[in-house]
Amino acid sequence: MKAVEKQKAVILRHKGKSLNEIARLLDVSKASVSTWVRHVLLAEEQKTKLFLKSRTREAVEKRRISRLENESNRRKKIIEQAGKEMKNISDRELFIIGVILYWAEGGKTKRGLVRLANSDPNLIKIAMCFFRKVCKVREEKFRAHIHTHSHLNINKALKYWSGITNLPLTQFYKTYAKPSIASKNKKDSLPYGTVDIIICDTNLFLKIAGWTNKIKKIILREDYVDRMENF
Repeated sequence: MKAVEKQKAVILRHKGKSLNEIARLLDVSKASVSTWVRHVLLAEEQKTKLFLKSRTREAVEKRRISRLENESNRRKKIIEQAGKEMKNISDRELFIIGVILYWAEGGKTKRGLVRLANSDPNLIKIAMCFFRKVCKVREEKFRAHIHTHSHLNINKALKYWSGITNLPLTQFYKTYAKPSIASKNKKDSLPYGTVDIIICDTNLFLKIAGWTNKIKKIILREDYVDRMENF
C-alpha cells in the first residue's frame, strides 16, 4: 500500500504539487510525503508557482489556523499529562490546600471574622469543603454576601451562589449592587459578581492564623528549602 502511495506522491510532485497538497490528496502525513519525494527536483517555474501560492491570503490564513490548532493541541497534551500526575487528595492535603487558599484569598484584618471572597465558583466550592470538612463549621454559622453591578440580575446571582455554596438564601446578606457606567453595553466577565463567605468565629480565625504561620515557618526553613532545591 505504501509503495503505491509513494509512487503517486512522486507523480504529483513532478506535476508541481506542494507537500501539503500531496498529503491531503493521498491522506497521508506530510512527513511521509517529504521523505518519498525528496529526490524530486522541481523546475524553477514550479518553484516560483509554489512560492507565490504560499503567499496568498488563503494560504496564510490556513497556516495561521494550523498553527493555532497545533498550539491548542500542544497545550491540551500538557494539561492532560499534568492531570495524570495528580492522584486522590487526602483529608490532610485538603487541610493544607484550605490553609494556603485562605492565606492567599482570605480576610486577615477583622479579627474574629473569617471571610473569603472570590468570583471563581470552583474555588468557592473548595473553600466551603475546607470550612465544612476540616474546620467543622456548623451550617447555621455561614453567611454569604454578594457583590455585583446594579445592571446585572441580582436574583440570578443569588440563586447561582446559593447553588455553588449549598447555602439557603436566608443566610445571604442583602446584595451589594454597585453602579457601573463603564460596564454597560459590554460583555460582562462576572455576570454573577463575587461572593463573600463569612463566618463569625474568633477561635477559627485565630486557628487559621496559627496554621498559616506554621506553614510559613516549615516551608521557609533553610533545611527545607535546601531539600527542595535537590528535589
